[in-house]
Amino acid sequence: MNSPETLRRQIEALPPLRETIARHQIDARKSFGQHFLNDLNLTRRIAGATGDLSDMHVIEIGAGPGGLTRALLETNAASITAVERDARCIGALRELAEAVPGRLTVVEADALTANLVDLSPAPRRVIANLPYNIGTQLLMNWLETPEAFTGFTLMFQREVAQRITAERGTKAYGRLSILCQWLTEARLLFDVSPSAFVPPPSVTSAVIALEVRKTPLAPARQEDLEFITRLAFGQRRKMLRRSLHSIGGAEFLQQADILETARAEELTVHQFCALANLLEARRG
Repeated sequence: MNSPETLRRQIEALPPLRETIARHQIDARKSFGQHFLNDLNLTRRIAGATGDLSDMHVIEIGAGPGGLTRALLETNAASITAVERDARCIGALRELAEAVPGRLTVVEADALTANLVDLSPAPRRVIANLPYNIGTQLLMNWLETPEAFTGFTLMFQREVAQRITAERGTKAYGRLSILCQWLTEARLLFDVSPSAFVPPPSVTSAVIALEVRKTPLAPARQEDLEFITRLAFGQRRKMLRRSLHSIGGAEFLQQADILETARAEELTVHQFCALANLLEARRG
């Protein structure tokens, strides 16, 4: 592999991204949730946000015309795989692959149905500016098999990023916080202004890093944890004895040594796992 300096020169020698977009007639489409990042300094910050990528096989989801892809190609990652469903962008991405031979694989596919394990060898890391309309669903899909990844560096709208990284007792703390923090160490890295995008979205974005834990934070069946958190946060203003009434309410909470007057946002991930384990034991 060429040195980072050589790779950077190769990328900087390419036509500006805006010219590539115009030549391929790639207008951002709402149906794809597209907001393009054209600022190479910003995409470099995203690509380098989680440090050394040596020996890592990076998968980019929703690569579009290749703004973030260009920055990823400059890193020392072992390989880059760009997944894109918009056929108009494939030509621009293949030009990038030809400009830096052996570094980039372009896959035309829908990320919601693509099996990333089949697309790239381990160790894998997903680095992506995710479409807002499917970003959360994509992350939850990948966390069904967390062992397939070392981690994720992802951009969401800031509200979603705050929910993923929220601390117990805050308004943003909820199902997404618990399920993500159970399986990963999640941290918010930095915000991205709407003005950085073409076209600019109506909300601020944020980049987060999620490092997959070697083992979950506490033992539990994922299906049971999802069920318990869905019940608990479905009526988050109520005490848990009310929101968990269908599975035993106060008695159920007492068996897990949790106050019946507690509310969902007051419980730790460990306590939710204890409830999930109790549910499994009852079923058994």
